[in-house]
Amino acid sequence: MILVTGATGHVGGELVRRLTAAGEPVRAMTRRPAEARLPEGAEAVHGDADDPASLDAAFAGATGAFLMSAQGVGTAPGPTHDLALAQAAAKAGVRRVVKLSVLDAGTGTDVIARWHTEAESAVTDPSRDWAWTLLRPGRFMSNALQWAGQLRAGDEVAMPFADRPAASIDPADLAEIAARALTSDEHAGATYELSGPQSLTPTEELSVLGKVLGRRLTARPVPAEAARAGMSRYGFPPEVVEAIMQRTVGSDRGAQVLPTVPTLLSRPARTFEDWARAHAGTFTA
Repeated sequence: MILVTGATGHVGGELVRRLTAAGEPVRAMTRRPAEARLPEGAEAVHGDADDPASLDAAFAGATGAFLMSAQGVGTAPGPTHDLALAQAAAKAGVRRVVKLSVLDAGTGTDVIARWHTEAESAVTDPSRDWAWTLLRPGRFMSNALQWAGQLRAGDEVAMPFADRPAASIDPADLAEIAARALTSDEHAGATYELSGPQSLTPTEELSVLGKVLGRRLTARPVPAEAARAGMSRYGFPPEVVEAIMQRTVGSDRGAQVLPTVPTLLSRPARTFEDWARAHAGTFTA
């Protein structure tokens, strides 16, 4: 049995579909199992990282686990959700663990790097009796889903960092890599930094999406200082805001096309146009 945490998220949902299609027994953990739309063969189970008893029940009998957390950096003294998930997996005797992390988690000294380094360490701790794999992607192509509301109302999208390129990755590609690591020992002990096959700005991604939808879409850039203020209004701690700004505006690291993904997939990595075609209906429904 493979337990997928974050099973209704962009990566977790793709992973559940891929594993069930391959005939693997899958338990899909979510805080609201009654609302989960899962493929046939997947078992929905309640689990909340703030509720250890629910984690014990969710992980019971699992031999593999995909671990990810949506806990915001800086919302607690440390990555308490990641630590709780790793502890529950260890208690259940899980044999293979794949951890979804972030690009450059193992380097740097900013609050984001420190947070994810601690989260990764809970998985790579030598005392853990399992085979682990770390996945460190940059920006997701699915971030473009944030535009859906604006595009249902019109053809203009207000976007921060509109001209900052990133080599976004399709969550479906991440799911395929995670599935391989969860169903074989081939990737045990590996840490993979991952990107998509091309570097595009959000404005360029919007243009590609417009081509797919057959619409003339325009970007309205949001100034960097307005983006900074917006993150503060949403409750991001100042240290986190500065780290995000530095990673987005002060570094080109996220724009690099990394060579790892093509070596891990059985097909070419998906482009943003591939992703847009697969999700076009989301922007018109």
